[in-house]
Amino acid sequence: MEIKDLLNQTNKLPNVPEVVRQLIQALNDPNANYSEISQKVSEDQTLSLKILRLVNSAHFGLSRKVSSIDEATVMLGMGRLKTLVIASGFSNSVAEVEGLDIKKFWSESFRVATLAKWFAAKTDNVDPDIAFTTGIIHNIGRLLLHLAQPNRAKAIQTLIEESNVSRSAAEIERLGFTTQEAGKALLDMWSFPADLGVAVAQHKNPTAHESPSPLAAVLNLACYINASVQEARDEESVKESYPTDVATLAGVSPDTINQLAEALTLESGLDGLAD
Repeated sequence: MEIKDLLNQTNKLPNVPEVVRQLIQALNDPNANYSEISQKVSEDQTLSLKILRLVNSAHFGLSRKVSSIDEATVMLGMGRLKTLVIASGFSNSVAEVEGLDIKKFWSESFRVATLAKWFAAKTDNVDPDIAFTTGIIHNIGRLLLHLAQPNRAKAIQTLIEESNVSRSAAEIERLGFTTQEAGKALLDMWSFPADLGVAVAQHKNPTAHESPSPLAAVLNLACYINASVQEARDEESVKESYPTDVATLAGVSPDTINQLAEALTLESGLDGLAD
């Protein structure tokens, strides 16, 4: 099997709103017209209603009810609104996925995104908004596999459970490629910024690449903390296994290891978008 066999099933690809794609394509553009993008968000009723419902939730604690995307931009700032639009657009890109708990999938993606932004804020090498976006889509290849080839996805999960091999090893055995590589191919097909695709492809083992991506390293750290939360690991054991070589590649300051207690308790506040 080849990656193109997944991408060619265009009717099964995630249905990401065009305005979300435009927003991601503009992430590296300092001259991007965000007022025009905000207008397009306002015109997408499903997207804007989801965002306004979340903005008015207790998590944001605003002093008054926000009734429009323009108001949300004023109250939260364009940076915060961008992350909400991207998260909402992706979490509503598919309704049901065979063999995948889609609410859990997006909840974990939101946490990884939040953690990636947290780590990126502690380095001069990676833009926090780009890190957040990459966290949202870091597992898009696995979603693609479940949408296009649910039986193969199930066979991979069975192999992992029965043979105790890593997911990447199981994917290579069953597919001939990893879902990280498939994710990069999908992002390239969508004309997303190249650094996002590279980070998605490298994030499982960023230090193993000839031209390692600091963004991939930030993503790896975020995934490490997310896995630690899932496994209910205590702070000391998380510190003991903290990948300092990856942190160095990311450009994260060495004293960040002493702030991991904060990372372990971060909440995305975005789970309502996946309802």
